[in-house]
Amino acid sequence: MSNLGQGLLVTILVLSTSVWIGGYVAIGVVAHSAATTLDAAQRVAFFRTLGRSYLRVGTPALVIALASGAVAARDQPWNAALTTSVVVAALLVILLAVAVQQARRMTRLRQAALQADEDPATVPAIRRGRRSADILRATLGVLSVVLVVLGCFMAG
Repeated sequence: MSNLGQGLLVTILVLSTSVWIGGYVAIGVVAHSAATTLDAAQRVAFFRTLGRSYLRVGTPALVIALASGAVAARDQPWNAALTTSVVVAALLVILLAVAVQQARRMTRLRQAALQADEDPATVPAIRRGRRSADILRATLGVLSVVLVVLGCFMAG
């Protein structure tokens, strides 16, 4: 690949990874702010909209990052780092699909609680689901960072 092609590929990889991880971090900051300023019904509506919006931005960014990383890695020898990267990327995609479904399920549970005049924070199924969501989000974050670190070591 020419220097120009390599430079464009790395630029695409860095920008798409930045959107994915930056958005991921921003959602954490927004979640904290929303929890302290919005009532339960507003939070449900806000995060439903935010989740759908970020899915339309974050998912393409992740796909582009993974595709450009795969193109960049095609000249790498097949070794433990590359194998680990492929496994981590696959786990990230699978867990993202699980997380999206879990978030949709949690939204439905929260909406049902609000319609029944219950505080969503007191519903046992929602509390359990929140713990699962926290674990999923943390795992997605760790896998994302691990993938970036592996890519940096392979590039260096």
